Amino acid sequence: MPMLGLGTWQNDDPDQCTDSVTTALDVGYRHVDTAQAYGNEDAVGAGIAAADVARDDVFLATKVWISNLAHDDVLSTVEDSLDDLGVDSVDLLYVHWPSGAYDPESTLAAFDELYEQGAIDRVGVSNFEPHHVETAMDHLDAPLFANQVEMHPFLQQEELRAHANEHGYELVAYSPLARGEVFGHDVLADIADAHDASEAQVSLAWLREKGVTAIPKATGREHITDNLGSTGLELTDADIDRIDGIERTDRRIDPDFGPAAWD
Repeated sequence: MPMLGLGTWQNDDPDQCTDSVTTALDVGYRHVDTAQAYGNEDAVGAGIAAADVARDDVFLATKVWISNLAHDDVLSTVEDSLDDLGVDSVDLLYVHWPSGAYDPESTLAAFDELYEQGAIDRVGVSNFEPHHVETAMDHLDAPLFANQVEMHPFLQQEELRAHANEHGYELVAYSPLARGEVFGHDVLADIADAHDASEAQVSLAWLREKGVTAIPKATGREHITDNLGSTGLELTDADIDRIDGIERTDRRIDPDFGPAAWD
């Protein structure tokens, strides 16, 4: 899984979404993240089809929404997602939240079926706390590949990072720029100035140094390209220590109550 991807949450204008995905792939991204709840799987698929990049070179992830997590609904709605995306399979399929119709035994049995059929290459979860992850691992036959959670310099997720390292799964960070709050922060701005970089690049490079994949949302070429520039930024140990020492906790999405904001 490439450690930088394009997030598409709230990129719900079809033409803009398609153009964002195509632009990202054409400038060098190879990881695109979407979800049933975003309402843009068809636009994401159109962007992948329009890019001058082979499908096999794109790591494509989507998520099953909480109302679709009953066993049979997982199977039928994932078939719809594949049709909308215009692909035969996705590289990673997530349970979007441990909420709604989610039942570890029946939901994850459906994920296992899709994995055995080759419709999905990897199984993931999203917005899971460690105890949710352990329950999922107990019920899955397929290996658990990733947990996608909110993470950025103001929400450093030490417990989840330790848990992921202990149990051998990946962490994927959504809202890695804290929805723009990283811009102008004194520590991040100072480090950015020292490296002739942006605060966004510093934040994404810090996540990479922590072994975490980031999927920042970006729509225009300028921001898409700026985020990609983080892959060439090498932070010093002192830089990392300064970011680690930021004394601020700013959770933008509460895992316990986040789904309610979507209804």
